[in-house]
Amino acid sequence: MADLKIAIILGSTRPGRNGAAVAEWVLGRAGSREGADYELIDLKDFPLPHLDEAMPPSMGQYAGEHTRRWAEAVAKYDGFVFVTPEYNHSTSGVLKNAIDYLYGEWNNKAAAFVSYGALSGARAVEHLRGIASELQIAHVRQQLSFSLATDFQNYSTFTPAPQFETAAETMFDQLETWSAAMKSVRAGVYAAA
Repeated sequence: MADLKIAIILGSTRPGRNGAAVAEWVLGRAGSREGADYELIDLKDFPLPHLDEAMPPSMGQYAGEHTRRWAEAVAKYDGFVFVTPEYNHSTSGVLKNAIDYLYGEWNNKAAAFVSYGALSGARAVEHLRGIASELQIAHVRQQLSFSLATDFQNYSTFTPAPQFETAAETMFDQLETWSAAMKSVRAGVYAAA
């Protein structure tokens, strides 16, 4: 068992979503990695209402059982792969809401991004990078961006091009390196506190 735990967060809950196939593909590529254990988190399993906590997430005083359950799930990971669709030039509302629920559980961890959409989801990732920075998440350069026109047969069956295999390995290498580095940062922060 590896020292690092990384969650692949499926950021769509829509019926007929393409993201499930993308997230499963990412999990399949990560399965042979020795540097980290990867697990899939499906936001369908964490039904969060629109942010309903009275206190700001940075206070860490979660009132709702749904919030505490989500916080516990996120806290145990050292890094994340956010799998996002692109809706209206941004990420999905459900993923943004899930991210906004927490603060400290994201801090000093690492993230990578996998997107899909009409323009390969590039604008969704652009927004997520700004959000990640605000939450003190170190995000890696390599990302995977899949086009609905070329990486999905009939816009629905996921058939990624072969070059994504190599790009995925690069993304995992970067994510594991940064996740390990940020784990050291967290150890130093907590030791000093």
